[in-house]
Amino acid sequence: MVAGKGNAIPPAQFWVSSVSQNSGTANGRMVPRPAEQPEPPVVSEALDLVGVASNEAETAYIWDVISDRMDWECNATKVLQVASLDAISTGQEYQQHIAPEHVVRWREAISRGTLDAGDRGVPYRIQYRFQPSGGRDLDAVWIEDHGRFWLGPDGTPHKARGVVRVVNDDYLEEQRLLFRNDHDELTGQLNRIRLTDAISAVIARSMRNNHPSAFLMVAINNLAVVNETFGFDVGDELIAAVGRIMKDKLRAGDTLGRYSSNKFGVVLNDCGPGAMRIAADRFIRAVRTASIRSSACPLTATISIGGVIMPDQAATVHNALSAGLQALDRARSKRFDCFMAYEPSPTRETTRQRSISIADEVVSALDENRMRLVLQPIVCAKARTPSLYECLLRMEKADGTLVSAGDFIPIAEQLGLARLVDRRTLELAVALLEKHPSLKLSLNVSGLTSGDQDWMASIRELTRGDRSLTERLVIEITETAAIQDLDQSAHFVDSLKEMGCRVAIDDFGAGYTSFKNLKRLAVDMVKIDGAFVRNLLVDTSDQVFIRTMVEIAASFGMETVAEWVADEETAAMLAESGIDYLQGFLYGLPIAAENYTEPAAA
Repeated sequence: MVAGKGNAIPPAQFWVSSVSQNSGTANGRMVPRPAEQPEPPVVSEALDLVGVASNEAETAYIWDVISDRMDWECNATKVLQVASLDAISTGQEYQQHIAPEHVVRWREAISRGTLDAGDRGVPYRIQYRFQPSGGRDLDAVWIEDHGRFWLGPDGTPHKARGVVRVVNDDYLEEQRLLFRNDHDELTGQLNRIRLTDAISAVIARSMRNNHPSAFLMVAINNLAVVNETFGFDVGDELIAAVGRIMKDKLRAGDTLGRYSSNKFGVVLNDCGPGAMRIAADRFIRAVRTASIRSSACPLTATISIGGVIMPDQAATVHNALSAGLQALDRARSKRFDCFMAYEPSPTRETTRQRSISIADEVVSALDENRMRLVLQPIVCAKARTPSLYECLLRMEKADGTLVSAGDFIPIAEQLGLARLVDRRTLELAVALLEKHPSLKLSLNVSGLTSGDQDWMASIRELTRGDRSLTERLVIEITETAAIQDLDQSAHFVDSLKEMGCRVAIDDFGAGYTSFKNLKRLAVDMVKIDGAFVRNLLVDTSDQVFIRTMVEIAASFGMETVAEWVADEETAAMLAESGIDYLQGFLYGLPIAAENYTEPAAA
């Protein structure tokens, strides 16, 4: 046995070594250096206690995890094809030879145990790819590593003893299974789990060696067009081909994996900003100039790339992925085949942190019933008396302050919380209708809710099919949301009207709905965007739009509401134009729902 670097392993089943620092040997016995007292010999555990006779395909080791020292049998250099035992004399040095995507697997194998593991230790068995010349080695062998490790009093591994063997024909089936577990089935590249493992390993290595690395997020452009034109099978062929093209352009030791449907991730070892840009340009040119054969016809493709330097700009896997996606978004906003490096932005980080904070507050407010309704009157244009009230949502913070919907609804929609918010708003509105038999309410819902069958089921459940409730409820959908999917929106409108609800198009004029589509939706009410009302007294084009809208709505049998009414002169002009209802601060600020009282009987 040849001892590696580090301190001596603590006594336990020892043998006397014939090699010691600062001392000589004679016939296998220790010869102390000249001194008053001889130096104690360095001791190490006998490797043959593993119980396996080593041969050309296997070797054994003892690893003192605390000091990180690894002692190997003399044949380790031949079996593992490393230059010398110094190259694998510590756990950190040995780890440098493990493929990045398998480092996490190796660490976890020699760490899972219990405090009652006993004297025999905890068994482990793991297979991974070993690179004899280190991270830039294209040649690699598959290693099976099995043995036992022992836990210390603190419950963490203190010592491991095992055998590594090069596995060949006898393990081909196991290797195929490992490949399937590690690689994406379509492209043959690393799957998302192993890609993130590789990023984690490279970040750790970069921190340890103080050398930068890079991560590229790569997206195939216009894949949706290929899918729509030729079908998803051809789209899959394109994805696989782009993966192969990029794989051919990797440097030794770099890693490619599939992140999502049309996105790949590339981990670049020992790579600074300049080398990252060169690598990205290499991938872009290779894909752009390639003719890709498919089952339909020859195709071409382009890619966009965003890159981030690790660990300087991203010290965790999450940060690397997030920064890569942000840089990719910038690249795709420029043109369809370019590279953009990540640029830290205090403003963007502030916005991100604010979004996280607001999302937490929204979830807490929903859990703790801190969502509140305020009511804004919608008055009859002729009588100037309230006909119904629009429900406006407010979020009560833990300190009692109220936050208007405009400050949290957009973020809630972006983060997928809008359905939960709309469900709570519906619950509050229905409860208010039950409390006040003559009250009529108008309720906004998000674009996501307009296609949500669970929300439709909720309104049936909450109203119990009672038309005395549903007939006093107007559901508002925005014009922008309505035109996203006209068929879905039309079905949503029809379903609500079958239950007895009325439906309004909110903010009409802010989007691009044609009057033909307006007729197709068959809503009951059109709320004209306040931008056409604000300057009505001085803007003749707004006056023409209002008159035209009133005439068309009347021909479709729809009522009209003018928003943002702030003064009596504007109200009078709108009423004269034929608008049915008026809404705005002219008729007072919104009132808390709990303060609403039924009007006195005439």
